[in-house]
Amino acid sequence: MTASRSLAAESESRAAGVGTVPHPRLSINQATVKHADLATALRVTAAAGVEAIGLWREPVQEVGLDVAARMLTDSGLRFTTHCRGGFFTLPVGPEREAALDDNRRAIEEAATLAAAGAEGSTAVLVLVAGGLPEGSRDLIGARERVRDAIGALADDARAAGVTLAIEPLHPMYASDRAVVSTLGQALDIAADFDPAVVGAAVDTFHIWWDPQVLDQIARAGREGRIATYQVCDWKTPLAADPLLSRHYPGDGVIDFAPLTRAVQDTGYDRDIEVEIFHADVWADDPVRVVRRTAEAFATAVAPHL
Repeated sequence: MTASRSLAAESESRAAGVGTVPHPRLSINQATVKHADLATALRVTAAAGVEAIGLWREPVQEVGLDVAARMLTDSGLRFTTHCRGGFFTLPVGPEREAALDDNRRAIEEAATLAAAGAEGSTAVLVLVAGGLPEGSRDLIGARERVRDAIGALADDARAAGVTLAIEPLHPMYASDRAVVSTLGQALDIAADFDPAVVGAAVDTFHIWWDPQVLDQIARAGREGRIATYQVCDWKTPLAADPLLSRHYPGDGVIDFAPLTRAVQDTGYDRDIEVEIFHADVWADDPVRVVRRTAEAFATAVAPHL
């Protein structure tokens, strides 16, 4: 951050109610302010002095890709990830082909937005594998279809300069959202492909419990596979909808120190997204949410960078 940008960020941050300038590597994943439209998400993020944002496909599609790209450029923010592609576990047939075509569109979106973002933007498309198809119990076969689908998309991603980031989700989502449950499983799939084309998303909410997680983060670093690092906290009891159980860093039980140091030790030096799914957070004023996110990041994550 330049001196003039730093002073501007400090002024904007104070106007938005942020006590200190947000950490320069903090990125606000748009899901954290889910009910804000794209214009609002960009505005409140930039006004708080945060320098980067990860976007979701639906708000981008609401305004159209070209308009969204111009809005991102005008915001001055870096672009960190596009969420989300994936849902690859359908058997061979028209629905699977339609899903692959939709992922090709997502790859194009990620490339366009990365080009529109400020210097340091990254063209990363986060992939959620998909759960078991209706009526199926074939977990192994579903994971193999994920591998096959990524193989079908790898050339498209390479041509667009986009990295496909396989995101392992907590095992409680294996039946309906993601049959890839550990970072090790994600890396095993990615191993078939160029690291510039296929990597992994390291998300604390999903992997904090794994007794092998630190070894797998180190492995991801050795293999050049960390496409993005995302943080939020785990707290029980879980919400009635477990999807909406992600908390501000520091509000739950995750120890961010070893996880963040492990990612840092791999040489990962790019932006770090805070991605929160929680009904109370979504119902709050986006300005307040971004402020609290910046403060939580400063306390729980930044000291370990």
